[in-house]
Amino acid sequence: MIRRIASLVIKEFIHLRNDWWMPAFMLFGGALELLLVGWATSRPMTNLPLMVWDQDKSAASRAVVVALENTGTFTLEDQVEEMDAIEFALDRGKITAAIIIPPDYAEEMASHNGNPNLAVILNGAESIPAREALRAIEGVTRSIGEKIVIERLGMNPDTFAGFDFSLRVWFNEALSEALYTTPAELGLMLEFTVLLFAALSFSRERELGTLEQLLVMPFSSLEIIIGKSIPVVIVGFVDFVLMLGMVHLAFDVPVRGSLALLLILAFGYLLVELGKGMVISVMSKTQHQAFLLVMLVGMSDFMFTGYAAPVEGMPRAAQLFANVVPAHHWLSIMRGILLKGAGLDVLWPHVLALGIIGIVIGTFSWRFVRRNLD
Repeated sequence: MIRRIASLVIKEFIHLRNDWWMPAFMLFGGALELLLVGWATSRPMTNLPLMVWDQDKSAASRAVVVALENTGTFTLEDQVEEMDAIEFALDRGKITAAIIIPPDYAEEMASHNGNPNLAVILNGAESIPAREALRAIEGVTRSIGEKIVIERLGMNPDTFAGFDFSLRVWFNEALSEALYTTPAELGLMLEFTVLLFAALSFSRERELGTLEQLLVMPFSSLEIIIGKSIPVVIVGFVDFVLMLGMVHLAFDVPVRGSLALLLILAFGYLLVELGKGMVISVMSKTQHQAFLLVMLVGMSDFMFTGYAAPVEGMPRAAQLFANVVPAHHWLSIMRGILLKGAGLDVLWPHVLALGIIGIVIGTFSWRFVRRNLD
């Protein structure tokens, strides 16, 4: 039995060598996407184009423009003299934000009863840069507002103490978005890799016309399934180790928990996704159909992992459905080990849920694939 399974494993690796573009695309394409996502999210958002219409042209108005530039978030695109120029730039997506300083801004600032204000226009079609621009503008205006209050109260700025809070961030001290996105992207790349390689195993044989030859050979359905599964698990596990090392070295994603525990649970997660991929493979008539089904299943899982939107913020029905998605529990496990240094005493609900889901999926896929092969 072991010799027959070994021969099937060798045959699968020969297939991968002949169709080298597919494993190369999945391994290097996934790694490249992970690098691009990590690079894009690890950098602060800077140089957002800003347009200013300064109707006051005073020292106070120039101080506002300088303060906005000093945040590092904005690059002053232009100073205009009419609203039409701002509308023209916004319509064509040339600017993220525009500031309109009224003609009486300096007078209102100097008056004890004045109410200085700025008009801010944001390009809401690009919501993420607009939110970053809004945070920067709010910070500048809050600072200006505090200075106005101190001056009008006639207090010494060195002795003025306003209301504030003490902040301490756990697990991601710099609030780096890369520490959130790269583990999630790593988990999704692992799922797509395993699903695709498993889904192509039987569909490739059927499309090439060699499945019937394989079935009439002296192999049991159990041996065929095991022989097809071993290369998928090996490729998926090696891919996970490579991507984990890459995000750790390239983006300083920590491994605060047990690396051995992470690798063991990753192996278990591979088996869960392997079962799903085998079912897709048996159902598919061609490799193209298998690829489309993998994309459908993978993107459906993606919506319930908590990566795109927090599961806690979803409707109750969606939260219940997310609990039966293996990738949702896997991402929670991976973040817990990598960022929090958590162990089984903390992660056991997700590990238990992943184990139960794996047993259900594995049992169904095992019977489904064997019945179709027999």
